[in-house]
Amino acid sequence: MKGLYIVVFVTCSTEKEAKKIARTLVGKKLAACVNIIPKVSSLYRWQGKIESSKELLLVIKTKKTHLKKLIKEVKAIHIYTVPEIIALPIIEGNRDYLNWIDNSIKGS
Repeated sequence: MKGLYIVVFVTCSTEKEAKKIARTLVGKKLAACVNIIPKVSSLYRWQGKIESSKELLLVIKTKKTHLKKLIKEVKAIHIYTVPEIIALPIIEGNRDYLNWIDNSIKGS
């Protein structure tokens, strides 16, 4: 199981953009589930300045084998020049849930 499953974080500027990305990823079987978390306050450096934004956070459950296609889809939809798309490994989990991820993205 180690390294097979991942959680991907993506921040978005609007609810409309977040929902579009989520629906695309689940619809194309690149993700089993996408949680949309509203009201994220982000503080970051951009083009030499410290900026802050109100954003939404997507928490995407998928498999490592789907990551390259997932990144391509997100970048095609996302309005940011450099969108946050980072993946973290799932080191353990409920086997039933992990099987559900497998079945939800099978054949993509």
